[in-house]
Order: sequence, then C-alpha cells, then structure tokens
Amino acid sequence: MSQANTWQHRRLRFMHRVHARRAGRAKVATAFVSAPEPRTIGVVERGQQLTTGAFLFSGLLVEGRNYSIWDIAEKHPKVADEVHGCGWLDDLAALGDEKARNCAQTWVFEWIDRYGNGSHAGWTPGVTGRRLIRWINHGMFLLRGQDRSTAYYFHQSLARQTLFLSRRWPITAPGLRRFEALAGIIYAGLSLKDMAHHVPTAVTALEQDCETQIDQSGAIATRNPQELLEILSLLNWTVKSLADAGHATPPALESAIKRIVPTLRALRHADGGLARFHGGGRGLDGRLDAALAASGVKDMPGTVTHMGFARLVAGRSTLIVDAAAPPTGHHSADAHASTLGLELTSGRRPIIVNCGSGARFGEDWRRASRATPSHSTMMIEGVSSSHLARTKRIIGGPDLLTEVPTRVQCNMTATSTGRALELSQNGYQPSHGLTHARILLLSIDGRTLEGEDLLTTLTPDDETICDQALAIAGIPYVIRFHLHPDVAASLAADAKSVVLTLKSGEVWLFQHDSAANLSLTASVYLQNGQLKPIAAQQVVLSGRAMAYATRVRWSLAKSHDTPTAVRDLAQADPTDTID
Repeated sequence: MSQANTWQHRRLRFMHRVHARRAGRAKVATAFVSAPEPRTIGVVERGQQLTTGAFLFSGLLVEGRNYSIWDIAEKHPKVADEVHGCGWLDDLAALGDEKARNCAQTWVFEWIDRYGNGSHAGWTPGVTGRRLIRWINHGMFLLRGQDRSTAYYFHQSLARQTLFLSRRWPITAPGLRRFEALAGIIYAGLSLKDMAHHVPTAVTALEQDCETQIDQSGAIATRNPQELLEILSLLNWTVKSLADAGHATPPALESAIKRIVPTLRALRHADGGLARFHGGGRGLDGRLDAALAASGVKDMPGTVTHMGFARLVAGRSTLIVDAAAPPTGHHSADAHASTLGLELTSGRRPIIVNCGSGARFGEDWRRASRATPSHSTMMIEGVSSSHLARTKRIIGGPDLLTEVPTRVQCNMTATSTGRALELSQNGYQPSHGLTHARILLLSIDGRTLEGEDLLTTLTPDDETICDQALAIAGIPYVIRFHLHPDVAASLAADAKSVVLTLKSGEVWLFQHDSAANLSLTASVYLQNGQLKPIAAQQVVLSGRAMAYATRVRWSLAKSHDTPTAVRDLAQADPTDTID
C-alpha cells in the first residue's frame, strides 16, 4: 500500500527515525532465554535462488552473485519493506545447507552494521516486528559457528529493536502492521533475557486489537483473506510463545483464534489455497493448513457468508463468491470492485479465477486489477460496480473505493439437484437504474455449475434512469470468466461453447443460452513471485440490454467421460506471500 506524502506522514517517519536512533544507541544486553524453534515456513526453491544471486521480490528480479540483499533494498525502494522484513530467512532456513547459512549470517550481520544504529531504513513498527520474529525464529541457524562477541552483537540488536517497538507501536494504525509490531514485542520479550517487562503492555494491547479489529464473525475490515491468514499465524505464534513461557492464553486471543478459523476454512479452495480477493493471494503452499492445525480449533463454517464471502462445496468442487460490498475508507486502499465475482476450483486445479492483485507489477497494473473487468462477474461495459477515486488532496495518496454498492444480498437454498446461491448488488442502480442479480447452482456431485445473470430495474425511479441509459443504442454488458493459466481453452466446432481442459486431465464444457455473444479472449493471472503477469484466457459473454430486464444463462459441466476421482499430484500454483 502506498503511503500518503502529507506532513503528518513525514512527521511520523521522522519520529520513527528519532526513536530508531535512540534505540540503536541504547546500552542494552541480552541473550536467548532458551534455544528458539522455527515456526515459519519457507520455500527451498527460493532459498536456492538467493544463494545463486537471484533476488526475486514482488515481481522484481535482480541477478548478481556479488550483490548484497541490502543493495537490492536501497536501489529498489518499492521492495525495501519486503527485504527488511526478512521473510527470505525462512527460505534460506528451509534450504538449510552451509551455503544458505552463510548467506543468512552475512546479510543479517550486514544489516546490523548498516542499519542497526537506527539512522537508515528498515525501522518502522510493522517491518521491525516482522524482522524480529524471523531473527528469533532462526536464531540458532544464524548463530551456528559464531563466537561469543558476535552472538552478543546479535542479541544486542534484537534488544534494541524490541526497545524501539515498545516505544512506537502505539502510533501504528490498527491492522496487520500493528499485529506484527505487538506480536514482535511479545515474541522478543519472552525469548530474550531482561526483556519480559515489555510483554504485559503488548499483550493487553493485542487483546484490545483482537476485540476491536476482528469482529464477532472472525472478519477484518479489509476483507483480505490472506491478511486474515497472516493475523491468525501471528496469534498462533504468540499463544505458543506465551504457553512455552508458562503464561495462560489471554481469553481475547483465544476467542479471536476461534472466530478466525471457521472464516478461513470458508475461504479455502479444494486445492488448499485461499480465495484471491481484495488484494490477497492464495498464500504460501502449506501455510493455511499449518495455521489451521496450529490453532487447535475444529469448528467448521456454519453461516451463509464469512467475511462477506459465500462458499458452495460438492464433490471435488469449491465455489467461492464475493457476496458483500467492498471495504470503504482507508480500509479500501487495496480493495477491489469485485462484488459477485466468483472462483471455481476442481480438486487441485483452479478453473475460474480473479486476475489477482497487480500491486507488485506497478501502479497501472495495480489500478487495473482492482477494477471490475479483472473479476469473474457481470458488469456494464466501461463501468465498475465500485469506483476507484484517487485522494486528490493527498499527494501520492492511495486510490480508495467510492460509490460502492449499498445493498448486496445473498441467500443459500437447497434444491433437489444441489445447492444454490441467490445474489444481487445495486452498484449500477444510481448510474443505470439496474440491479445485477446472479443465481449459481452447484450440483450435488460437484460436476455441474449452472449460472444465471440478470440486469433488471426494481422501481419506477429505476425505470426512469434506465430509459435515459437505453436511449443510446441500449446498455452494453459483459460477463467475464477469467481462467487459470493452466486451463487450456478452445472454442468448440459450433463456436457456441468452450472446451476447458485441466492439467489433471479433467475436461469441462462451458455453454450458454445464446442470449449473448460468446468469445474467448486474452486475460492475465497476477501472482506474487512472478516476474510479470502470466498470460491466460477468459470466456466472455457480451451483449446489449434493450429492456428493463436482461437475462443470460450459462453452465459449466464436467464431461461425462471424466472420472469422479482423478489422480493429480502436481503442484497447482506458484507460491505467494504478502508483504
């Protein structure tokens, strides 16, 4: 998320720097209370890339065996926070060989030399909390083979960063970054000698944030599934650290975890990844399962929607739909105009997706990915269901969502053939007098998804507005179904249907009622960890609304000769992280 260049933010950064310098010069000494155990997951392949001089962060690749990782952070400010957060330590530790350890030790001690006095980059509460957790997690890995003076140097830096966090967390805005800061204080306070006095205040603050920032349904205001997963992981690590130190689990933390887990289960596709909405990715492979298991919570989803998302499951198929209005205000800085957008997965293979977040590929991609055309839903051509409005008064301010739908409805019903979602949203009512309704029916065996999209007026006032819009050759509409890049799509011989072949060998057939024009066009799949957007395809139904009600029916069905169970052991998707 870009930060506004206002005098308030300049003053905030200045005060961070002042307190970082004070902390960086403080005379503090400490050591580990006991040998810490790693609790974060890395990727061996990324560790191998780093040891060979291939630095890949948020779509940026820099290659050079003689480069330091801090050279990358200084030359490329857009990835600086990601580098200073030291998530890459997980990858080097996952690799775990001598070369990986040498890289990790060199770069960590170089950070202390370059930035440890607080006079340079890397000193913001969220980033510092993230870095502290990684350094402590992999403390034994970093100190292996080091002498006593080097270990003292390392522990002293940990203590100074803890001191900085204890002074600066209160001015961090509520949300993921403050969860990172508070978890970092607690983690460090329990792991380091003579730091325990910082823990009670941080635990109290974390309890308050759990009560105010995670609602009774286990949702957060940004509606970002991957962000919710990060918060659950932080809470799990905090609870485990408190338990290891002999402390009881604070009730507010335990309650927050119990609320979050069913919500994340509702946002989990059959392939083990998260639904990709509102700036979040599918998550690092295994991270979601690890967090759910570590929570110890067995509760399953029990309501129609969780954090505004509806989910249908049948056979090997999962369908997840954005069934609520997007966030507004500062919570919408990374949110998308994705209302009624859907994702469909069969087994380990995503079929219909949203394009994802383009934030890591530049501002143009970031803005385009947030608009309705980047999602698998119906839209009136040229108009998103929510509008992106740059904050004019703030130089460099984020684009916030405005004019979002004010009424989004979702009902789940059971039929003799499966379960159905009946959805509607009024994002186009003010401009065109039209409400978008969508009915989705997933068969009992999960082999067929039937859909119906409807644009309709509801009141006489709607008809008046619609008449004005219809006066100029009707109202053009488009229904998009973005396909995962692993899906091979081709128009059937009659050009009235599309054959979709998955890498698992499954074959699906997309058909429609001929009320709209069918085409197969280019799309993109936006994934962190990739150098550029991945080419993909999309199925498009387009036409013009010429009356007060326009209905388009379509279906996606697995071919009859595709077996019910398919042996599919290949990894479904590249890894994804949140920065």
